[in-house]
Amino acid sequence: MKKILALIALGLSASLVSFTAAAHGPSPLKVDKSITIKADPAKVWALVKDFGNMQKWHPAVVSTKLEKKGDDTFRTLTLKDGGAIVEKLRSADDADMKIRYEIITSPLPLTDYNAFMLVTKGANAGEVNVQWVGRFYRLYKLNPPIPAGQDDETALNAINGIFDAGLAGLKKAAESSK
Repeated sequence: MKKILALIALGLSASLVSFTAAAHGPSPLKVDKSITIKADPAKVWALVKDFGNMQKWHPAVVSTKLEKKGDDTFRTLTLKDGGAIVEKLRSADDADMKIRYEIITSPLPLTDYNAFMLVTKGANAGEVNVQWVGRFYRLYKLNPPIPAGQDDETALNAINGIFDAGLAGLKKAAESSK
């Protein structure tokens, strides 16, 4: 009898584990991109850390408006397509040349976005490496069926496009104004 009860208990716990595994919702997503730029690290860092002037290097951004609320700094990015993204600066570390920020509101198909950009010396003299990492979730946080445009692939495509265009624009801005 003890063996039967043990098997039943094991079966119940196994079904509970599989049920909870299926009910967890979306997995976190991550995009990690890097680019090598032929420029002085201080110059590239100056562009990256200037939280109020992303339009200087990101081709999708028309203008940036800074706003202080207490100790917090926010920026509103006005996009070429007319959309707007509100972001909060989490930290800017001059010693490590690293900036962290999060999206507060946006038209993007994602949620809970946190990111950082890191500028490091490159492998060769006169080069820097810029790494841009974003972590986020798809817009639809429940389990399938997932509405069109709110899935993992759509969220990843959006951030990959933003990072690719931004890093190419940063390279162009840093290298063209030597």
